[in-house]
Amino acid sequence: MRNFLLFLLLYIPLSIHAQTITGTVADAITHEPLPGVTVNPVNLSTGATTTDRKGQFSITYSQKLRFFMMGYTEQIIEVSSGQTSLNISLSPSAVDLQPVVVSASREGQSRASAPIAISKINTVQIQDTKATALYQLLNKVAGVYMVNLGNEQHTMAIRQPITYNALYLYMEDGLPIRPTGIFNHNALYEINMSSVKDMEVIKGPASSLYGSNSIGGAVNFISQNPPAGYAGRVQLQGDNYHYRRVDADGGFTSGKFGFYAGGYVAHQSNGWQDYTDFDKYSASLKTIYEFDTATHLTASATYNYLNTQTPGSLDSTRFYSRTYSSNQRFTYRKVNAFRANARLDHAWSSRSNTFVTLFYRNNSTAQLPSYFISDVRNSAGQYVSSNGQVNDQSFHSFGVLAQHRVDFDFLHSRLIAGVYIDNSPSSFYAQSLSIQKDVSRNYYTSFTNTGMYIDDYRIKLFNTAAYTQYELKPIEPLRIVMGLRYDRVHYNFRNGLPVTNTKYKQQQTNDFDVLAPKLGLTYNLGNNKGLYANYSLGFQPPETGDLFSSRQQTPLKQATFNNYEVGGWFTAFGSKFHSEISLYSLEGRNEIISQLLPDNTTQNQNSGATRHRGIEYTLTYLPVQQLAIRFSGTNAWHTYKDYSEVRTSGGKASTIIYNGKRMANAPSWIANAEVTYKPDYLPGFRIAPEWQRIDKYFTNPANTKSYGGYNIANLRLGYDFKQNVLKGAGIWFNMINVTNKLYATTVISNQYGDTYTAAPPRTYTLGISYSFSKY
Repeated sequence: MRNFLLFLLLYIPLSIHAQTITGTVADAITHEPLPGVTVNPVNLSTGATTTDRKGQFSITYSQKLRFFMMGYTEQIIEVSSGQTSLNISLSPSAVDLQPVVVSASREGQSRASAPIAISKINTVQIQDTKATALYQLLNKVAGVYMVNLGNEQHTMAIRQPITYNALYLYMEDGLPIRPTGIFNHNALYEINMSSVKDMEVIKGPASSLYGSNSIGGAVNFISQNPPAGYAGRVQLQGDNYHYRRVDADGGFTSGKFGFYAGGYVAHQSNGWQDYTDFDKYSASLKTIYEFDTATHLTASATYNYLNTQTPGSLDSTRFYSRTYSSNQRFTYRKVNAFRANARLDHAWSSRSNTFVTLFYRNNSTAQLPSYFISDVRNSAGQYVSSNGQVNDQSFHSFGVLAQHRVDFDFLHSRLIAGVYIDNSPSSFYAQSLSIQKDVSRNYYTSFTNTGMYIDDYRIKLFNTAAYTQYELKPIEPLRIVMGLRYDRVHYNFRNGLPVTNTKYKQQQTNDFDVLAPKLGLTYNLGNNKGLYANYSLGFQPPETGDLFSSRQQTPLKQATFNNYEVGGWFTAFGSKFHSEISLYSLEGRNEIISQLLPDNTTQNQNSGATRHRGIEYTLTYLPVQQLAIRFSGTNAWHTYKDYSEVRTSGGKASTIIYNGKRMANAPSWIANAEVTYKPDYLPGFRIAPEWQRIDKYFTNPANTKSYGGYNIANLRLGYDFKQNVLKGAGIWFNMINVTNKLYATTVISNQYGDTYTAAPPRTYTLGISYSFSKY
């Protein structure tokens, strides 16, 4: 009996201290479960654990537990006596000095281990900015100028001049949103902004991993996953120019199944610029099913619809007088874009995994484009008539992406190998329009469809690729990455126009292929300091419209780009200061350049050689926890090495050589700076002034015309209620172009004058939101 009592006295306190606590850790903004969070007892050197794929953990009882993960603000939680479960929300850091990125290898890894220039816009930046268009976010990234063309339309400049050509790759969760050969410079209006949780920008060629068009850069939009527990959000916003938008999303996880749905509806009428009404509808669904700890299936679908009027650009008189009127009333763009995919992930072990993704796309773009309205003039330059076109391009895709990764003990190496198959038959037709014009007012009054086809063709587009990437660490600080990808792009063209008309191309096939290598290395200097260098090859096959459009009379070759790059990152002042710097030289051969014709339309041709050199830099300073100062910029020099144009004047042809000239529409300096203040004395409040600079650039290849660029200021304020009955509610106020600056986002010159894409005047946006969650 005495021994039994002694056993109880010893066992009871031991059992109390050996009590197990379980729980889930989730992201405080997205409410997604967080795998890899370190959970350890405070003041103890043993007993630590990490959360699993579903954010769950189990740990022996301790009075205080520390929850820590790179990129998040750590929490220390006091555990009550007898408490057996915890649900924790970790807040993402406003500034993540070493973010985890996936676009460098399609595998999650630290930014410090990726030998490329890659930037991440995280959830905090997205939530704080409350962007009405993606350019308001992407232009925060060093080296990026996303050109606002209005109503979510855009073009881009990353390590390139402002261009409408296929030099960028846009992806969603690592899958291209459009197939090779059917690039659209406006393609990001096919993204559901409401369901984007992170954005990653690879600057420079990424062809060794992602294939063609990823030359100036690749932008990967990472979509929201189902939340742990349940969560929901609704927000409303509008501005002083009648832009209205409603966002809503939510989801849940129950057992092995997770579900998420989100989208938004936007409407614009009677805006600041004439003839700019539009409607946008976006919706996304995603489900995840966990078969077991090693295998899960993710299925998602996205639909985007855009119906917008397109006013066209302004002449200098209307631009500088702030007369934002359109010179017609009939151009439009209508887009239907549907994508779906199913991805199966399986971990064979902690050192080996495989994923297979099946995907489908169905897309159509119908338009009466303002940029195809042109005036016919005689040899003396006198107006004769006007014409245009209505066209429709559609495609549907069936494809597969499969990738396998395995880790080896030998030199701590990793092998990644994958295949990509994309079958995307497409069609295109264009009919000519006879356009009536009031010449005295420079106003197009109406149009008549002539019924005559300019183009009518079908293309069987088949892209196959195989790639591999090998990483190794011969010594601890050094990581070497070698990559190689082979792509073959096959076009099978069939013309629907009568064969008796010899003006048009008939049936033909075109094949383009390339073997794209990459070699990179990173060297870790310790204390969050490091260097990297890489060589990569980018390639760009001609687009289907460039090859087969009847307007394109010049045959095109495939373009290639050799990229040489060095850079690094370092921190100082007790990790309060962080910088990233990249220097690059991008040498283009047969680069496809848009040549402006006398009637203000364009035609593509190959240049002999171009050179793009620059330095990109991001400087971040956190003098105190509540204040973050960021400066991002790029200085670049884009020049023609071998390029000429043939001009005809008075019936005589002459060749104009531009060798050594700066490329048109290539700002030499782009900068963006932002100061974000979130005071401790007012939890939930934020204020962020922002400055954007686009430097002077030439608007023609002869470098005889230029635009002076611009400086603009933006201001964003917001308040998220953290407690009491309004917990979960938020309100924000954004002021874009605070000083009401007159500026153009892009300017194009031709022999008859300059045309300006006007930017919005001072715009006020007010929004409110409400969110709820289990965690």
